Order: sequence, then structure tokens, then C-alpha cells
Amino acid sequence: MKSILITGVAGLLGSRLADWLLTNKKEYQIIGIDNLSGGYTENIPSGVKFHNIDIATGDLSAIFSQNNVEYVFHLAAYAAEGLSPFIRMFNYTNNLVATANIVNNCIIYNTKRLVFTSSMATYGVGNPPFDESHQPAPIDPYGVAKYACELDIQIAGDQHGLDWCILRPHNVYGLNQNIWDKYRNVLGIWMYQKLNGEPFSIFGTGEQLRAFTYIDDILEPLWLAATKLEASKHIINLGGTKEFSIKESAEMLAEIVGGHEIEYFESRHEVKLAFATHEKSKEILNFEDKTSLRDGLQIMWDWAKKQPKRERFQWEEYEVEKGIYSFWKK
Repeated sequence: MKSILITGVAGLLGSRLADWLLTNKKEYQIIGIDNLSGGYTENIPSGVKFHNIDIATGDLSAIFSQNNVEYVFHLAAYAAEGLSPFIRMFNYTNNLVATANIVNNCIIYNTKRLVFTSSMATYGVGNPPFDESHQPAPIDPYGVAKYACELDIQIAGDQHGLDWCILRPHNVYGLNQNIWDKYRNVLGIWMYQKLNGEPFSIFGTGEQLRAFTYIDDILEPLWLAATKLEASKHIINLGGTKEFSIKESAEMLAEIVGGHEIEYFESRHEVKLAFATHEKSKEILNFEDKTSLRDGLQIMWDWAKKQPKRERFQWEEYEVEKGIYSFWKK
């Protein structure tokens, strides 16, 4: 039986994609890999053949050699962009070294196509809306790692014949998101704060602009990134087509949850204006931005209220503490 391999299968993108594939592509066996450092077994659909492995250090050869792996969706990453300057070694191991392991196995076992979820962090400050033709200039280690992964995948394509499609999703949210990590997923952070009687936290003035992406709107485009001929060896922005300020987003969520206080902290080192073009995703991947931010937030909030009271993740020790923001200090 042909197989599809998903890394990060216990996280938001991986679990929702696995569920979509099990429903819509029954001719494939779905294999999932996750080290459960940021995802949860409850997220993994029952039809997935699951392996608890850290792809940065684990031997993946048996998974590839014993299964007819046709497509690989490499979605696993620790996407705490703002924290990455304080955990550089972890960031590069978790993102760049892990991706090298996936690329090696895709080459050795002749994977039909590798789909890699990169990030808008690759663009850096730039000149928004960011277009795929813009020269990346990342301003933090997370963006550097993602861009390095992109370059390595392209080299593997040129030298070893690996087929690939690189996606740059942005601010994806929805059911199965980790709302217990204080360093990433701003909408989830706010929902956790509401559930625990804490004010919504905003770094700086809240005038930063972002486009948010509801997970269900990109599931079929992810599949087309793997299977559509026209997507071969393309880099494609994938996500929301309307930008909102962080302040607007917090105020919208406050209305949905019945009112909530907002607390402002010092600015951090980040891109202020980060939103992208979307014509290429519509043309090649048939992307439709169907779910408004308000509707998506309502759906996710209804889900969040039913979640167990998990312990919040916090780093026991940062690699570098110089310049750490007050909100993250021990």
C-alpha cells in the first residue's frame, strides 16, 4: 500500500492534515512522526501509524524502507520565532538538522515529492506584501533556519533529483493548536490567558500587522502541493489574505470571549509588517480564504473551552538570557 508520511503529526497542521487525508485519500496509509514535545497524542487520528521519534536524532531508515512512502509532508518545527535568539542551538537542531535528516531519507528512498512548510520569517523586514520573488533577509535565527532548509531542499533537487514544493504558511490557527506554550501561537496564548484569568499580553503597541490563516482552509492546498504537477519546485505563500493589527485581533477575541483586559509589554525584536501576496497559492493550489478571522476565532474558542487543564510549557533554562523580555523572565 502506498504511504504518506507526516512529520509533526501531533501538532496543529499535522493532525488536521492527517485527518483530512484519512477521510479523502483512503488509498494511502498515513504514517505519522512526532516527538510529542509540542503536540499531543489525543490530536493524532486513530487511523495513523504513529512513531514517537525525534527526527533531529532518530534513525528514520526503517520507516522509509519498510513502507512505500510516496509523499512526505515535513511540518514538524518549533515555531517560536521570537524566542529563537535565546535558544539558538535548539532552534537549529530542531529545524535545520531535523530537516537534513528528512531530506537524506527522501533522496535515498526516492520519495515522489517533499512538501516543506517554511515560514514568512524568511522574508524578514522586506517590503510587504511579501511576494515569492522577494529576496529573503531573515532577522532572527528561526527565519535563518527556515531559509537554510529551503536552500538545502533546492540543492537536493538540483543535485539528487528530489522533487519538492516549499510553502510559506503564516499564522495558522485552529483546532488542535497548542495553547499551552507561552512563546508561540499568539491567538492560542490569549485563549490560555482568558481561561486562566490572565490579561491578553501584547508586545509593543500592538500595531504590528499580520494575516491569520484558519487551518481547514489550507488542507486541500497542502495536498495539491504534493500532487499537482504545476506545484513542482515552487515556493508558494499560503495563508490569510486580509491583514489585522495585533491590537485589532486581541480586541476581536475579547469580544468573542465576553470581554477581557489587554496588558502591554516592551517591544521585542520582530518584523512589524508581515503579510504576503496570495495570487500564486490561488492559481496553483486553488487556495480560498473561506474562514473570516472572527468565525475562525469563535470556532477555536469553542474548542479551547473544552480542553483539559494542562501544565503550561516554559523553558527551564534559556541558552542566552541577555536581553530576554520581561514577560519571559523566570
